[in-house]
Amino acid sequence: MDSLVLGGRLISLHEPLIMGVINITPDSFYKNSRFSDLGRIVERVGEMIIEGADIIDFGAFSSRPGADMISVEEELDRLGPSMEEVFKVYPDINISLDTYRSEVLNPLFSLGSFIINDITAFSLDAKVLDFAVQHNLPYVLMHMKGLPINMQDDPSYTDVCLEVINFMALKLHQIKSRDHHQVIIDPGFGFGKSIAHNYQLLGGLNAFKIFDLPLMVGISRKSMICKTLEISPEQALNGTTALHMIALQNGAKILRVHDVKEARECVSLWNLLQAAVK
Repeated sequence: MDSLVLGGRLISLHEPLIMGVINITPDSFYKNSRFSDLGRIVERVGEMIIEGADIIDFGAFSSRPGADMISVEEELDRLGPSMEEVFKVYPDINISLDTYRSEVLNPLFSLGSFIINDITAFSLDAKVLDFAVQHNLPYVLMHMKGLPINMQDDPSYTDVCLEVINFMALKLHQIKSRDHHQVIIDPGFGFGKSIAHNYQLLGGLNAFKIFDLPLMVGISRKSMICKTLEISPEQALNGTTALHMIALQNGAKILRVHDVKEARECVSLWNLLQAAVK
């Protein structure tokens, strides 16, 4: 797949894309990604666009281990005003919506088209996939073992790469049986995986090329960096950039990041490397 279609626009995948994160939450694991003020949200989106973001990912609940659940109403109250204002200011923006609840989708779709970023792979709400199919929206299929509340309770695999690939194959069979082909795959770094599992996945990303679908990697400032280096998320930019380069070398097409400028620089250097070795 060399492009996605969103809101009548083509999003080229010939070069890796940057997805910048906006968390409209009080409890996401990286405090500098949290926003609540509407004006600051619009301002930060503008900064990300200037820094080189191709997509902006909006989320209104934290998926960190043990995070509190919020109601559909609260999720909509957080997302609605922000997305409405951002679509007004930036009508051609590519937005991704981080949700796994179908009740959230329809009210927000009236504001504009978006990529659906579903951390549950439609296992909690099959209507999320129905919505993606009905409106031909790009859909992020992510692997997670368990749920955020229990996913890090001693996750175990015989072969994490093989098990995640098998999971993807089963889910993709269901999706393609619906004649839906706008799919992005995400191995789900940190979602029901130990530190060792995360590095095994990172080292084995090339195996996901079997699906011939864009591969999204979300490792920005995560515990696989922080726990390994014994640092906080605020100190994890250097480690994030190092792993981003490895992800690009192993086939990542979309980097989901907190730090757009640095990720864009990483992609620019990677592009030069690819041109040099051709």
